[in-house]
Amino acid sequence: MSIFALQSLAGGFLDEDLQHFNKNFDDWCIQFDSYEDAMDIVQTLENQESIDIVEITPLSYPKYFFNSLQGTIYATRQIEDEIICVVEPTIGASFRIAICNLKTKNVRLTKTRYKNIPSIENAFATYKDRD
Repeated sequence: MSIFALQSLAGGFLDEDLQHFNKNFDDWCIQFDSYEDAMDIVQTLENQESIDIVEITPLSYPKYFFNSLQGTIYATRQIEDEIICVVEPTIGASFRIAICNLKTKNVRLTKTRYKNIPSIENAFATYKDRD
């Protein structure tokens, strides 16, 4: 499961107006089901050499695939049909592990809260669903 987007070499994703680049990939960014569809649009744009076609997957950009996932994501990995993320729900909040189900699109946060990244690293690396 992946989608394709147009990204400026300077960063940012091409908006649906085909004129502006958004810092973050969101619902306003143009997206394609295939690389070929994206290439068809790139060929119609000025400054083609400054635009890359990028593949976005649940591992590379989980916020897009899981709309209810909030906060800053620091790491992701996949275990079977789940994307496991280290997330800071709000600025300054304790870190949590988010479990994102690829089939149901449900997101849940584990109960345990971690004060800093080093304290969550082991839990993230050895995560097994135990909540």
